[in-house]
Amino acid sequence: MSMSLRAYARHRGVALSAVQKAIASGRIQVEADGRIDQNKADAQWDRHTRMAQPTTPKVVTQQVVTPRVVSTERPAAPPTPPAASSDDARGVDYHKARAVRETYSARLAKLEFEERTGKLISKDEVDIKYFQLARQLRDRMQQIPRKVAPEIVALVVADPDVRGVTDILDVAIREALEDLAR
Repeated sequence: MSMSLRAYARHRGVALSAVQKAIASGRIQVEADGRIDQNKADAQWDRHTRMAQPTTPKVVTQQVVTPRVVSTERPAAPPTPPAASSDDARGVDYHKARAVRETYSARLAKLEFEERTGKLISKDEVDIKYFQLARQLRDRMQQIPRKVAPEIVALVVADPDVRGVTDILDVAIREALEDLAR
């Protein structure tokens, strides 16, 4: 059913300017003759309009309720949903894209805040520190044989005991690791 913009505004219970804004923003479409198809526009309006504020309530007429007979038979096939139009895709894509953008912005702001407060450091700083510590560990481990060789020789000559050599090596390794931990 085709109607004018004013009639559609009255039908929706909104101001004419609200209908004009909905048309301008692409939330509802007008026919080629400048009129609005009520059913199509209602579906588009419901799909693309967020209800931020309550609207003026529509006038409700009393309806007579008649008892319904419930059939125990199953219908042959479930009703098929209406085919998605290009309006659905555009609206959904916009809302999804906006949600993704807002999520990304929030995460980025959180990371920047944590970096400024010192909770986060850059990967480059970690890599440099890791490399330096690994090099120091390597150097200390390579110094152990030169440092303990005289003690081991003296122990083996005096008393060839494996436990004594193990103790000397354990002490030297522990000292090297404790020096690096400081």
